[in-house]
Amino acid sequence: MFVDKVKIKIAGGKGGDGHVSFHRAKYVVNGGPDGGDGGRGGDIIFQVDDNMSTLLDFRYKRKFAAPDGNPGEKNNRSGKGAENVIIDVPRGTIIREVESGQIMADMSTPGEMRTLIKGGKGGKGNQHFATPTRQAPRYAERGRESKSYEVFLELKTLADVGLIGLPNVGKSTLLSMVTNANPKIANYHFTTLSPNLGVVRNSYGEDFVLADIPGLVEGASQGVGLGSDFLRHVERTKAFIHVVDASGFEGVQPLDALEQINKELGEYDPSLLKRPQIIAANKMDIPEAQENIFDIEAYCKEQDWQFFAISAASNQGLDPLMSAVHQIVKSIPDEVVFEEDFVEVEKIADGPFTVTVVDDDYYVVEGVGVEKMVGYTSIDTEKGNAFFQKYLKDKGIIAELENKGISEGDTVRIYDLEFEYYP
Repeated sequence: MFVDKVKIKIAGGKGGDGHVSFHRAKYVVNGGPDGGDGGRGGDIIFQVDDNMSTLLDFRYKRKFAAPDGNPGEKNNRSGKGAENVIIDVPRGTIIREVESGQIMADMSTPGEMRTLIKGGKGGKGNQHFATPTRQAPRYAERGRESKSYEVFLELKTLADVGLIGLPNVGKSTLLSMVTNANPKIANYHFTTLSPNLGVVRNSYGEDFVLADIPGLVEGASQGVGLGSDFLRHVERTKAFIHVVDASGFEGVQPLDALEQINKELGEYDPSLLKRPQIIAANKMDIPEAQENIFDIEAYCKEQDWQFFAISAASNQGLDPLMSAVHQIVKSIPDEVVFEEDFVEVEKIADGPFTVTVVDDDYYVVEGVGVEKMVGYTSIDTEKGNAFFQKYLKDKGIIAELENKGISEGDTVRIYDLEFEYYP
């Protein structure tokens, strides 16, 4: 079964919590804080595996979650970091975020590894929070949460040249004659239900990869027939061999077939019409083809397309065709790479926060937005301090501190920032 598009869920691991403890030893009356840091959560990493050719494995497993980091321990021992989760995908896989539809990664290089989600950082143990005025802090940071996404995996065939055309025009036969591929061949529509790849070599010069793509039908760009399941696989090819039945034996005249296929290509992606296209007028061993060959050749000259009359079944005209294709492949840069366009947008003030009462006079505020605000704002400046105070009020943090019973002179800690509260 050829599976080339699946939807999965991926999630990074949470960081381990920091530990609260104090040194205890014989003859040591007041040991200091010795709580260790939490371990890092696991990453989600995608890796290209050239032994894979489809996304079939993902039909049976749709959720991938990295483990959480271990919490810190006493005696300043840090928690163990979690193992990363490595997800193997075939080369040519596009990873697209479902909600935005944007590309997160294009796995097109052999052996490529990409970290899509970083695990959460481990929280700091209470050893980090001792100060001259607070020598026994009973507080440690919680581990940071990681991220999770729902993503589409889309496999786009990696080939130098794509064989395009209506069903049953002889694409599979042509592939079998010029490569070592053994596609299923029969005299009925849709014998090719998934791309077949073959390597063209020997007398044609340097090797190049030729792909037999499932046949197009009218309306494919709107999802008719195999629709975009076909068109997805032509996006990476450098050039097209457009195979047309010169005899019109299947009931579609050659010129109508040429126009129909290019119409579907243009409606799916107009840039595909700019790719080099070589017309292979096939089935020249059939008498009816001789009647149409001059009209096809004249039409190709109008479109500035190279034209070759061939018979794939009898190996007629295949050497000149492959030689011309090879020259085009050599002149075009390597495969199309889909640039990432996924941008994660997070408003600073977004996200929940928590207020924890550690002691009667000590409060801790945590939250993603609060942490970012501390990092982005210059608290030491008058303007920055005023902006930060306004944020705390507008966000509702001041109101929540008051609900928790904070009084004048009590201490508030927001990550690495510690200050006294004055209403």
